[in-house]
Amino acid sequence: MTSAASVLLSAARLECRRGRRRLFSEVSFALPAGRALLVSGRNGAGKTTLLRALCGLTRPEVGEVAWRGRAVRDHRDEYHAELVFLGHHSALKDDLTPEENLRCALELGGDDGAAHVAATFERLGLAACARLPVRSLSQGQRRRAALARLWLSRARPLWILDEPFVALDAESTATLAGLLRAHVDGGGALVYTTHQEIDVAPGRTERLALGD
Repeated sequence: MTSAASVLLSAARLECRRGRRRLFSEVSFALPAGRALLVSGRNGAGKTTLLRALCGLTRPEVGEVAWRGRAVRDHRDEYHAELVFLGHHSALKDDLTPEENLRCALELGGDDGAAHVAATFERLGLAACARLPVRSLSQGQRRRAALARLWLSRARPLWILDEPFVALDAESTATLAGLLRAHVDGGGALVYTTHQEIDVAPGRTERLALGD
């Protein structure tokens, strides 16, 4: 049984709409440390909207999101200091290099990892393009560049990722899956969506299906 003290992220009876259409309602869960939540559902079911609501970027029509038992809406800054959110799109600035994008993200987020940026790109096979404009990169390179943030933000306990495996080749998919597994193994919490059958934390992953 999950104790209240071990719960990091929780949602109570969330309802979100897009215009007049209700995407989902009565969504509740309690995610403790060392566990993952895989959000599934058909296209248009509201997966991205739910993730944005969990991050405090979209306000639900009904319900509440809580972090460590406290409403996110009342402690937004403290919550965001413990969160990494990566959306479906890379959110990289085309005119900047991957290195510049990552350094900016680390600085804005207050993460102490700037000294390891070059080593991280080397590990991800991006060293050759780390100083090229993002606009010149392939989709796979863009995605890996965006995901590099995770390697330098491992101290943050909550990761919320929208389709993190999209555009990745088999080797990059395996590398990312290993990182996500290590995050959960280390007591972190993970919420993610994917159209691929990838269970990054076998035996420690709950499934939340929207639209069923």
